[in-house]
Amino acid sequence: MMSTTNAEEFFLLGISDIHELQIPLYLIFLLFYLTTVVGNAAIILIIRLEPRLQTPMYFFLSNLSFLDICYSSVTVPKMLANLLAEQKLISFSGCIAQMYFFHVVGSSEMFLLTVLAYDRYVAICNPLRYPVIMNKMISIQLAATSWVGGFIHSTVHTILKLRLSFCGPNEIDHFFCDATPLLKLSCSDTSLDEILLLITPGVLGPSCFLLILVSYSYIISSILKINSAEGRQKTFSTCASHVIVVSIFYGTGVFVYIQPMSTYASFNNRFITVFYAVITPMLNPIIYTLRNKDVKGALRKMLCRKSNTSRIIEIVNIYDFKNKNVK
Repeated sequence: MMSTTNAEEFFLLGISDIHELQIPLYLIFLLFYLTTVVGNAAIILIIRLEPRLQTPMYFFLSNLSFLDICYSSVTVPKMLANLLAEQKLISFSGCIAQMYFFHVVGSSEMFLLTVLAYDRYVAICNPLRYPVIMNKMISIQLAATSWVGGFIHSTVHTILKLRLSFCGPNEIDHFFCDATPLLKLSCSDTSLDEILLLITPGVLGPSCFLLILVSYSYIISSILKINSAEGRQKTFSTCASHVIVVSIFYGTGVFVYIQPMSTYASFNNRFITVFYAVITPMLNPIIYTLRNKDVKGALRKMLCRKSNTSRIIEIVNIYDFKNKNVK
């Protein structure tokens, strides 16, 4: 049964209700958003253009960068608009759409991080069979499965929300439409939704995290068998960025979603959500760039190529200018 809601729109309380902070917060989050988009787009471009990076791992990283752009784009533009608006409004359909796509991207990233751990396991523990096991078709299928899994997971949650009634009040104690603060406004029985909210993050999340731990237990075991300290350090460095990203992703997400509705604290959740929805997507390209020699080398190569092209254009322009003066 679909919703019989009377609420045509919701008021988002936002990050802060202090008027003097609206402009500074707008500028800060605008900078974060632009850095996220530019940084992740740069990684996608580098991986696309550099022949040495045409491997399954970097294919998955480019997918992760695209997910990070989507992650921020689902919430930040609306948040920026509301920081400058007198009334922080969002329509009912816009609210549902925002919640849907936010959970699509979040779930897809959770699955993709698991796939990345499996990719590192195969590369380190079965290096000779790696090109066969992680061929192009398998890589595409694994990435597609991550995306499809995210859509299925979010669709189930969204369908359940559409059967609820929202009779008022219509103030969402958050800066975007998320599942838990939306459920608190419903005048319907939300017990099924609350159970599902606890089960899916409480089962899917730990299951993916367990698979990542199993992968890294085999990886660490293989690394310890390497005789040289330099070889061990070089091998583990290929996994270090992924470990950091996984730690941040699960470390923040667990505080928001694995908790009962009765203990939901809006201020704390808003702060943590800002971290994983806004700051983490901005940090991911920095983490992968600073800790990855191949990406840094490719970036340096592109910048040098651009610099050389600029010099050539400058020389040509000077030559043309001199010729015109001689004539």
